[in-house]
Amino acid sequence: MVFLLQQMMLYAVPLMIVALAGVCAERSGVINLALEGIMIFGAFMGVVFVRMFQGMGMTQDQGQLIMLLAMILSGLCGIAFSMLLAFSAINLRADQTIGGTALNMLAPAIVMFFVYMIVAQNTIGMAEGGAAGWFMIKPSNFGHPKGYSYGPIGDFFLNKVYLTSYICILIFILVSVFLYKTKTGMRLRSCGENPQAADSLGINVFKMRYLGVGLSGFLAGVGGFTFSLTTANMTSNGDVAGYGFLALAVMIFGNWTPLNIAGGSLLFGLFKCISATYATLDINGDGVFMLNEIGISPYVYRMLPYLITLIVLAFTSKNSRVPKAEGIPYDKGMR
Repeated sequence: MVFLLQQMMLYAVPLMIVALAGVCAERSGVINLALEGIMIFGAFMGVVFVRMFQGMGMTQDQGQLIMLLAMILSGLCGIAFSMLLAFSAINLRADQTIGGTALNMLAPAIVMFFVYMIVAQNTIGMAEGGAAGWFMIKPSNFGHPKGYSYGPIGDFFLNKVYLTSYICILIFILVSVFLYKTKTGMRLRSCGENPQAADSLGINVFKMRYLGVGLSGFLAGVGGFTFSLTTANMTSNGDVAGYGFLALAVMIFGNWTPLNIAGGSLLFGLFKCISATYATLDINGDGVFMLNEIGISPYVYRMLPYLITLIVLAFTSKNSRVPKAEGIPYDKGMR
């Protein structure tokens, strides 16, 4: 059961923080369909930074420091990439759906071009070793022998986990507090509801929307790096398994609110975990891989998280409360 919960968190945490990235942009009034593309770009840059730090002579003992630096830099690269959407949507007043779709097409093309330029193959990874060896927290990090157990609760938090999961949860909490408990956050949300009224009170709508998109880019970049680290063994190949689109579904399911998004992420993370680990998933700890033995085609398990997404959206989308000014370019002359 501990293994199932740990794996669920590995899949749920990137979904959670990328879904919140969508909230930041859309609460400011900009539709960010480019979450998938920003994740792809952030994952690629994270892998490149890790390779760079390894090439600078940093050792496995400095793995957590390398991870933190690469995570921050991936977030900054996500901001830079998201500014393409911000400029087209805010300054040029271009169609935001088309702009996001274009970035989703641009990101894998750019990534695959540079991957081939760097390593002359379709996938780029770490210069040496793997993600688990360099970045995973194990009992040996605290001086305990291999195979040491802290008990079910201790193993869940400290055995075979990644520090990125806790960092992303902390970032999720901080950004949620920022959006709903601070003056700047409430101003940002007002620009997604009634930008004309916000402007009449002296709020710079353009500045707030740039802030929302920039924050969205940072979170999506961090989410892309986290996905690459925890589920792709610190590799990048121009794909994040549709996580950006799943995050949009989680955002809609969560009705653009952080607490509901967290619950939705856990739900989708559970089914994503089942689809990825059903063949080796020992639910009861009795050595029986029940899901693998019942004879269901593996393709059914792989479709499961996306099928659940469609079913949930079909029943919840009617009750979703979309920000009123979402996707509408701001015009000072409109009243």
